[in-house]
Amino acid sequence: MKFLIVFVALFAMAVARPNEAEILRQDVDVGPDKWSSNLETSDGTIIAQDGVLTNVGTEHEAAVVHGSFSWVDEKTGEKFTINYVADENGYQPQGAHLPVAPVA
Repeated sequence: MKFLIVFVALFAMAVARPNEAEILRQDVDVGPDKWSSNLETSDGTIIAQDGVLTNVGTEHEAAVVHGSFSWVDEKTGEKFTINYVADENGYQPQGAHLPVAPVA
């Protein structure tokens, strides 16, 4: 199941960018309760994630994923990077170019 999630995520990223980028490096390691994947393409796209199952075998079993993805804007050449955590608190992206909600 975890492999399928990783595969679908990588496939979606590849399909979303209709260009002729080649895969330079791709590593996937899927274990029973942890996994990691890394992808680098010739157009400067880099995707990396590490995940682990927590509370295995309990009612509160959940996945915790730490990752990042970056790409180079085709028009400006500027590199953008998103670092994220996805856990029981939801998807939490961070990036210098992302807007930040004002402090109440």
